[in-house]
Amino acid sequence: MPVISVTVLKSICPIANCKKYWTFLPAVLFTAAVAYLSLTESAQAPSVALNDKVIHACIYLVLAIAWLLPLKSPISNIQFPIYAVVLLGTTVFGGILELLQHFCTLTRSGEWLDLLADFVGALIGVVLVWFIQSQIINHKS
Repeated sequence: MPVISVTVLKSICPIANCKKYWTFLPAVLFTAAVAYLSLTESAQAPSVALNDKVIHACIYLVLAIAWLLPLKSPISNIQFPIYAVVLLGTTVFGGILELLQHFCTLTRSGEWLDLLADFVGALIGVVLVWFIQSQIINHKS
């Protein structure tokens, strides 16, 4: 398999010139994986022995953190209330997936309690990142 040098990549793909866009790759990939697994028919989906609501909360906790880390990094120039945007965005994403499960799959159903678990998980993730970052800032000063 041929290896593409960074110089060639930057000349082909303008987004490669901006380091901050690459920091979003884990969040984008994790979001795509959540969407795929959420819409996979339940006979094909992997089976997990935990409570369904706990799984939802854990997934959306990680999803919120995955989006907050690149947005709150030192190379990000974003100045709006990103914690609220990520909380709202992940919750809306969860709601859309619940609607798609209800209307577009045969073996899955959308549930309000799943959406509530998504929100709670995302809220815990947002609060966790806020708390850790505030402790780091306070420790430096």
